[in-house]
Amino acid sequence: MTIPPLNYPLSSQNQRVKGFEIPGDEQPKIYSLDNLLKNTELDELIWAAYRQIFNEQQMIVSHRQIALESQLRAGQLTVKDFIRGLVLSDSFRRLNYETNSNYRFVEMCVRRILGRDVYNQRETLAWSIVLATKGLQGFVDNLLNSEEYQTHFGDYTVPYQRRRILPQRLRGELPFARMARYDSNHLDLLYQLGQLRSSGSKVIDRSASVYRKVLFLVPATSVAMLVVTLILVASP
Repeated sequence: MTIPPLNYPLSSQNQRVKGFEIPGDEQPKIYSLDNLLKNTELDELIWAAYRQIFNEQQMIVSHRQIALESQLRAGQLTVKDFIRGLVLSDSFRRLNYETNSNYRFVEMCVRRILGRDVYNQRETLAWSIVLATKGLQGFVDNLLNSEEYQTHFGDYTVPYQRRRILPQRLRGELPFARMARYDSNHLDLLYQLGQLRSSGSKVIDRSASVYRKVLFLVPATSVAMLVVTLILVASP
């Protein structure tokens, strides 16, 4: 007997509230096969899909999926299938699935595939159970086949962060695709897995200490020169 998915409450996040703002530069650009007019726009769509799934810090030549790109260009894949292939690729699995806990990986995939943040810890737990019981492919299939994904993106639209800008606030929501910051434990794990390699000559960046010394020496030198000037002026 299959265990039913764990229920979780849906909080009123930004993307669940209808917006009345006039579309402008702040709104996300939607890439879809339904409105492509030129072949160059297909290149932009593929680039947008990589940027959404891998984020900019992981977009390197060795992570390209040439076979998937060719099938998409030939019309053998939908955008939804292309997104599935990127998430299930060996590069994405090594960079994100193998180096994070199930909870962290669930949060990343909900952001990149569904275009929103998780509602609460209960939703994170619910998707983590799916990931643990059905594996990576079953988890990704459940996200892509969900009613939420089909309603907002369908088969031909690249996922994007939904309703990021809030007109009633001074600042909108921060973009999900931000540069990662690794702690020492995460860096050690990346070195052990061979995803990062230390250079042969260990160059130590001492710019910060030099800058602090300059900040100290400049005022001290100025004070010393002022004292000398006052002594010379006061002397007969």
